[in-house]
Amino acid sequence: MNNDDACKALTEFRERINALDRRILGLLNERTSIVEEIGQIKQACKMPVYEPKREDEVLRNIAEHNQGPLPQDAARRVFERIIDEMRTLQRVRMEPPRDGESR
Repeated sequence: MNNDDACKALTEFRERINALDRRILGLLNERTSIVEEIGQIKQACKMPVYEPKREDEVLRNIAEHNQGPLPQDAARRVFERIIDEMRTLQRVRMEPPRDGESR
């Protein structure tokens, strides 16, 4: 492969990555909407945000369905981060607004 071919291939791969990133972002936002609804239910039922058993279920589901090439430990770290961000979002949304603050 010459330099021009390599540059063209890189551009094409980067365009594909950009498109995938937009799809991933869309899925993360869809997941976030569901998490917000779950947070409302938890708040109404006075349930805690942090549910270790449920988080273990999510991570087990990911491990069981990961067929690579992303290594299991990497997939786990990615989903641990997603779960952490979703938990933070629920906590923030479940806090009562401060005086003069709206949501």
